[in-house]
Amino acid sequence: MRELAQTAQLSRRSLLKAGALAGGGLFLSVTLPGMAQAATGGGAAELNAFVSIAPDGVITIVSKNPEIGQGIKTMLPMLIAEELDADWDQVKIVGSDYHPTKYGFQFAGGSMSTPMNWLPMRQAGAAARQMLLEAAALEWGVAPAGLRTSKSTITDPASGRTMTYGQVASSAAKSKVPDLAKVPLKDEKDFVIIGRAIGGIDSPKIVRGEPIFGVDTQLPGMKYAAFERAPVFGARLRSADLEAAKAVPGVEDVFVIEGGDNPAELVDGVAIVAGNWWIANKAREKLKIDWDTGEWASHSSANYDAQAKKLWAEPPKDTIVEEGDVSAAFAGAAKVIEAEYHYPFLAHVPMEPQNCTALVKEDGSVEMWAPTQMPQSGHQGVAKMLGVPGEKVTVHITRMGGGFGRRLTNDFMHQAAAIAARKKGTPIQLIWSREDDLRSDFYRPAGWHKFRAAIDAEGKLTGLEDHFVTFSTKGEIPMFAQMGPKVFPAGYVPNLKYTVSQMESRVPMGALRAPQSNALSYVFQSFLDEVAAEQGSDLPTLLLSLLRGKPDEPMQRGFGGESPGFSPKRAIGVIEKAMQMADWSTPAAEGRAKGFGFYFSHNGYFAEVVEASLSRSRQPVVHHVWAAGDVGKHIINPHGALNQIEGSIIDGIGQALGLAVKIEGGAVQQSNFHDYPLPRMPVTPTIDVEFVKSDNPPTGLGEPALPPVVPALTNALHALTGKRVRSLPIDRKLFA
Repeated sequence: MRELAQTAQLSRRSLLKAGALAGGGLFLSVTLPGMAQAATGGGAAELNAFVSIAPDGVITIVSKNPEIGQGIKTMLPMLIAEELDADWDQVKIVGSDYHPTKYGFQFAGGSMSTPMNWLPMRQAGAAARQMLLEAAALEWGVAPAGLRTSKSTITDPASGRTMTYGQVASSAAKSKVPDLAKVPLKDEKDFVIIGRAIGGIDSPKIVRGEPIFGVDTQLPGMKYAAFERAPVFGARLRSADLEAAKAVPGVEDVFVIEGGDNPAELVDGVAIVAGNWWIANKAREKLKIDWDTGEWASHSSANYDAQAKKLWAEPPKDTIVEEGDVSAAFAGAAKVIEAEYHYPFLAHVPMEPQNCTALVKEDGSVEMWAPTQMPQSGHQGVAKMLGVPGEKVTVHITRMGGGFGRRLTNDFMHQAAAIAARKKGTPIQLIWSREDDLRSDFYRPAGWHKFRAAIDAEGKLTGLEDHFVTFSTKGEIPMFAQMGPKVFPAGYVPNLKYTVSQMESRVPMGALRAPQSNALSYVFQSFLDEVAAEQGSDLPTLLLSLLRGKPDEPMQRGFGGESPGFSPKRAIGVIEKAMQMADWSTPAAEGRAKGFGFYFSHNGYFAEVVEASLSRSRQPVVHHVWAAGDVGKHIINPHGALNQIEGSIIDGIGQALGLAVKIEGGAVQQSNFHDYPLPRMPVTPTIDVEFVKSDNPPTGLGEPALPPVVPALTNALHALTGKRVRSLPIDRKLFA
């Protein structure tokens, strides 16, 4: 992921190829070199977005990126259809397989699908429209510049003649291919599809219960598999007695799988193959396995907490960033505030547990049906594991019942392929149980922060320190357990220092919706709320005082190419908008209180206000959330955008109220929804959303609305009770 982030770039240069469909029609292939570079780490590859137009006028658009419920399967084709001037009622959308030479970088993560595809997909549609115009102009003997298009129809205003796209498609395949860098794009005032609320293309199928998810895959002669792995992270298999499991009626085979020590790939385990999954899963109870747990069986959440406190008492291991003279700021402070914050491990638990169907053929070729957010790494990993060339591995990307970052890691693909390799010629569907899914995750890392703030005699925040305690694996801090040097308010407090210490662990860690930001927003915005209270002010007032008069940061190069740096102006815009929406200056009704939170993540700016109370049992209750967001100038699909924001807010509230993964004996203690209670309908508050439009290209919405809601809730509870929530999930005993 890190290497991809360093190389993923967009380019305005593109190459368009056209061809005729069998039976007539236009087939359009768009090659985008910049995206291809992202897929190959710098080498030459192609990203092909395909448009085909049949004689009957049906336009088929291929949506290349994995669909995990974020709406990308609908949104990407909307961009093409807009510039094509297509009749949306005649558009058919199909998902693609993994095919790097056609589509380049295919993934779902980081809220990057919108910024990476905003321009290229529009160019693809505009180029197709230009070819259709030229074909019609040639047939009518007129200049293409004088023709007009609307809803898949070409009109010659001078003569009144019309022609449908289907009628001219075959001729258009012979038109000169335009330069995508020069093809004219629509004026935004003429948009009729971009900005239109369109329901998800698969939503009717989901409501009808049609089999469209990975777990619904059915193949002739298919068998089912369960996979037993070590409950203790880092453990290796010593020996296994398989006879009792083999004797279970309906079980067809049981065998040991030898793996390595990288949980993202293949680990040691025992595979059980049967005619149905229930039999395979139940037979696991008969296995007798001796695991070598090593030192990892002594690890626990309580032990990590004790280690963190010990590390706080020692000098930090490393400095993340240091600005100004922090020591002088504290030496001259009129008041020093200190606070310790903690957040736990979190699991993803998408509604569809991990699964993969694999077929290893006698010739060594491999075919897989995988609900994966990152097909590249799954494809490459399986090819390497089985020792076959990449071109002999085919990956069909299926619709996913949620992902939230879990399916960026493809351990389940490795397991399915390893089992199928032992049963050549037989399709094998590996399905994880809910318990497997919760206990074999790549978790949002837990973390500990010890803050100090210096306030001078005038009440100004002059210094800030954070000693962050996190984890390392084999001496290296995992990507999503890190904290960068630009975490706000870095750059906006004159004297600031972030330091870090780490403790060794084998708990697998990965990206969870709004990775890093989902935790850092809670601790930083909560502590800044403490600072504001000591100043006799409130959090939005403090934030505005830090941001006003500051210039925008320069363009930054990162995942997906260049993007605008942090903009204080845009931050101020959403902060003020949220205050206005929630009538911030007016106190909440009796028995309720409001709290504020702001964060910038994934190129999106969100400020949120939570109104909360306590139930008779002292359980926090969220009544209302006001959210103001700036994700650029255009909301491509308002329907999908609202879904993502509301989902993010509910997700964040659920995390704050009751979610935590606890480690005991080196293993996860939670097993299912009864002890990992995801938010349900009664928890859902009223949510109001407004967008602050700015003159910037649109960015993604799958993640940036989540981080601010957690501190907004904890800050509301402080305003209500005077008690600070310094550890998640919120413990109602704090308010007894």
